[in-house]
Amino acid sequence: MHGSLTTRAAIASVSMALFLLALKLFAAAETGSVALLGSLADTGFDVLASLLTLFSVRYAARPADDNHRFGHGKAEALSALIQVVLVIVSAILIGWRAIERLGSQETTAHPEYGIGVSVIAIVATLALLAYQRQIVRKTGSVAIHADHVHYQSDLLLNIAVIIGIALETFLHLRGADPVFGLVIALWLLWGAFRAAQMALDQLLDREWPEARRTQFIEVAMRHPQLRGIHDMRTRSSGVHDFCQFHVWVDPDMTILQAHRIMDEVEEALMQEFPGVEVLIHPDPEGHKDELGYVPSETVEHQDHDHD
Repeated sequence: MHGSLTTRAAIASVSMALFLLALKLFAAAETGSVALLGSLADTGFDVLASLLTLFSVRYAARPADDNHRFGHGKAEALSALIQVVLVIVSAILIGWRAIERLGSQETTAHPEYGIGVSVIAIVATLALLAYQRQIVRKTGSVAIHADHVHYQSDLLLNIAVIIGIALETFLHLRGADPVFGLVIALWLLWGAFRAAQMALDQLLDREWPEARRTQFIEVAMRHPQLRGIHDMRTRSSGVHDFCQFHVWVDPDMTILQAHRIMDEVEEALMQEFPGVEVLIHPDPEGHKDELGYVPSETVEHQDHDHD
């Protein structure tokens, strides 16, 4: 059910991007607006991003197999890096065109086309955002939520196009349109930088944020028979999260008793962190591995009886 809803939302996103691409292509050719050219480029990448996201999310959702035992989640990060490269190239070309316009006598033609198309784009984007909000509420899809955030920023781009064209053609502020084109190019570079950071964090197995790690440890340590947690490692791959850690238990405990406790801890963690794949290794209290990298934190229970 959720898969069909998110697929429909992704198709709606691609369809909307194609519609806006056709409109802005016409308007950019007619007006020569650099700001509109920047918005056109962003819409072109919306099409590519939506297609790449649709492919990568479907591929990343494949179950683990013998050759990919942690799943296929990093396909999303790889597709994001491809998008980043394309966005950087686009921003450089838009910025170059804006600088050329600043040094020439060219002006924006047919401003009504550029403004009209941007107004249509704003109305259409608002409709798509409303639909995406419904899908995110029903499914909790991270991919659709990310697409939703991107289209929110598109609203700002379309408003910037209207302001840039209006200032240059109606208020006769020469150079306003290429200046807004430069602003859009810089905005694209900033977005590419943030997207690259997120993609590299996943590819390089960056640890979870400290607040989430702390909450995870607190939930695990609620079990009264855990005497400590150490060597905790976390990572993310697409929409999949992984956590492995060692726990201290009573050295005299049987394997069967330790196994039961691990199951109870995992069940508690699954309730608070659904979808996280957890791997727990029990150790006799006080034991620590000394080979390789040893994570710095060790959390001990303060209220157990050593007697």
